[in-house]
Amino acid sequence: MRRLIIMLLAVLAIPETAAESKPMLGEFSRNRLDGWERQSFKGETRYQLQNLDGVVVLKADSRAAGSGLFKEQRIDLEQTPFLNWSWRVANRLSGLNEQSKAGDDYAARIYVVIKGGLAFWQTKAINYVWAGGSGKDSIWPNAFAGDHAMMLALRGPEAALNRWYSEKRNVRADLQTLFGEDLRIIDAVALMTDTDNSGKQVTAFYGDIWFSRD
Repeated sequence: MRRLIIMLLAVLAIPETAAESKPMLGEFSRNRLDGWERQSFKGETRYQLQNLDGVVVLKADSRAAGSGLFKEQRIDLEQTPFLNWSWRVANRLSGLNEQSKAGDDYAARIYVVIKGGLAFWQTKAINYVWAGGSGKDSIWPNAFAGDHAMMLALRGPEAALNRWYSEKRNVRADLQTLFGEDLRIIDAVALMTDTDNSGKQVTAFYGDIWFSRD
């Protein structure tokens, strides 16, 4: 299964670059999933908006399945380089070798995608992941896509369950570090909770997703 390659190649028709000071991608707290499209690889991870502790969030429940949601939106990283979101998981995916194809499952992950156009092999992505076996700040190439899709563990086995974590990443700086290039535009953001390789079950929650100047 070439899940990452398929998802990256799915980003074809890209709208104009977002120019606002705080481009919103996921407005889950407003009970909205506008512009998010489903990409299925094996089975269906169930995504649904749900009220949790008085706030509407996106719940993802995967049972031996792998499907994601992606949103095509060009973001100018010179104007808004910081990606912001929050997430939590209800249980761990433990005992996996996440650098292998058999263990390429994650309780939660957020992608940023730079398309390669007709030169699809130039498509690049960073996967910010909530890892089950890899420690916080670990970095490795994806088992299916190689160094075209780099994995960066923002949370690992040490992270507490059923607790919200807020993230802020300088995507432009991360792209420079991971690919050695000053890439100034991203074309899409995706999220996925998947357990299709391991056959396990996991539940995760995602809060709003947006870009900011600082």
